[in-house]
Amino acid sequence: MIRTKIVELSTIEAAAYRQKLRDGKAGIVILRYDNAQPGLATINRRTAEPEPAANINLETFPMEAFREAMELTAGMPYSRRGSVKLSGVREEPEDEEASPEEVATVDSAEYEAIVKAYTNKKGELSYDLLNKDFIQFAKSSKIVADMVANGASESEIRDRILKVKLESLTGNPSLTDAQTQRIVEMLDEVSPRHVFRELNDEIRKMLSQAKP
Repeated sequence: MIRTKIVELSTIEAAAYRQKLRDGKAGIVILRYDNAQPGLATINRRTAEPEPAANINLETFPMEAFREAMELTAGMPYSRRGSVKLSGVREEPEDEEASPEEVATVDSAEYEAIVKAYTNKKGELSYDLLNKDFIQFAKSSKIVADMVANGASESEIRDRILKVKLESLTGNPSLTDAQTQRIVEMLDEVSPRHVFRELNDEIRKMLSQAKP
């Protein structure tokens, strides 16, 4: 399965992790030490709030616990990990199988390179460092400057920056646009905000300054 590392909660006596679900959404799984039934909530990307499954008892798995689990796992990269086994606790609410594309993404050298380059000592991806590095490249790249001068769109410029930087990180010159997009989506799943928000802001600024 594809999930983050396990974190321990202080809200209740439990452990939790973030996991990719079958429908492509991100979910929070809570495993109480005193209860054999795990608790599951999906993450609403629009509201950034957990949405517990219909059968979840909110006295056993309060919203505060799901919010704490979201906060503690925010920024933690996904990886392919085995089932979780805690004493007296069943493994998962369901055996969630990731799609072949998602497995290929987290197993890819490109995704691994980003995780290695931008993960801090807490095991979290540093989105500030990642954006700072990509913005620095955007400002120094002649290719990007030419695209801005020629009126390329924000998405075209961003896609070019991401592709070139990923190729540079891994030395893979044959990275496809689809592979790049899947990597960004996987990073976005665990980001407390859109992963390249600062980069997008900088590109818009560059385009605005280039207008006559």
